[in-house]
Amino acid sequence: MTRSLRIFYIALFMVTLLALGLWSVRSFLGFTTNADATVLNGRWTKAVETHYDDEFPIKRLGTNLWAALDFKLFNEGRPGVVLGRDQWLYSDEEFHPTVNEELNLQGNYALVEGVRQTLKAKGIQLVMAVVPAKVRLYPEHLGEEKPASIHANLYKDFHQRLAADRIPAPDLLGPLQAAKNAGKQVFLRTDTHWTPEGAEIAANRLAKTITEKYPLSGEPQTFVTEPAEKVIHKGDLRLFLPLDPLFENLMPAQEPLQKRNTVAAEGQPAGDDALFANTEVPVALIGTSYSANPNWNFVGALKQALHSDVVNYAEDGHGPILPMLSYLKSDAFKNSPPQVLIWEFPERYLPVNNEIGDADPQWVAELKQAGARQQNVAINAKSETPDRAQN
Repeated sequence: MTRSLRIFYIALFMVTLLALGLWSVRSFLGFTTNADATVLNGRWTKAVETHYDDEFPIKRLGTNLWAALDFKLFNEGRPGVVLGRDQWLYSDEEFHPTVNEELNLQGNYALVEGVRQTLKAKGIQLVMAVVPAKVRLYPEHLGEEKPASIHANLYKDFHQRLAADRIPAPDLLGPLQAAKNAGKQVFLRTDTHWTPEGAEIAANRLAKTITEKYPLSGEPQTFVTEPAEKVIHKGDLRLFLPLDPLFENLMPAQEPLQKRNTVAAEGQPAGDDALFANTEVPVALIGTSYSANPNWNFVGALKQALHSDVVNYAEDGHGPILPMLSYLKSDAFKNSPPQVLIWEFPERYLPVNNEIGDADPQWVAELKQAGARQQNVAINAKSETPDRAQN
């Protein structure tokens, strides 16, 4: 290699390093840390390192290229997403079998019954809101991948088990399917969750059951739902396709989301004021991001349909079990029990070993044991009935 060529390569290398360095520095525009992150405690330095590592150009380039190859050649994304046709995305939790799925299934069934008994002892009526899987409502957009066999009858089996345990669980699949057939979109195309319209349909069905079977005490309240801002929604399932920013054009298109806002009608005390005015809590809600995320306005739809305030204890990102266990240990449960508690429970969490956080494992095991005992009693009583009839 000649001296001139060596100088050229060195200069090219230095220019490349300089360009990558400037690109990395550019990523710090607008970068902020928490107030407790200081140089002295080391948290600021750690935050800078993490941010630099995430935004390093070569890493981003490699991630985008690999994701693009997977996407175009094999029609695959990262673990967590299943790619359908027509730019539809599904959570892989609705497809894949899990370890010890049958054991998990029976344990979760028993836990639900154990929770019911705990709530009943406090005078609380449990109502289940079983959220059907997105793939159950929109199977026409599936590609070659199909749900595992355990998911085939999961929704129906859950309702049958709840009926055997005498736990009210109005069917949400039927009304959502009817709305879809009428041209309404009830689940988002690139997101795990339902649309605000789908959430409203579910809320109306739940409210109908509660109003008919468990009339709420106290004066009815009027709530009004109004359109809020219209945004371009980045579905959570797009996160499993790390094609942005280099191959954004390959990504499933973002979709519009018309947000909604529910408020107390004029002249009535708003949510918290109403609660403090009356220590009795009529309705509480526990669940997942279907309930916790304000984008879907599920809580607001329930308030309007029930003509009652609803206290929301749902949590984002923890599944349906952990928020319930946390609530049962809370002061709110001890001191302000609701008349009715709605437990929003997506069907796909049934065969999963759900997280319990810092809950005492022995206590959780006792809840399951109590539920399993009650279920065995019900099964035995049912099997003895035909024998008695014959005698």
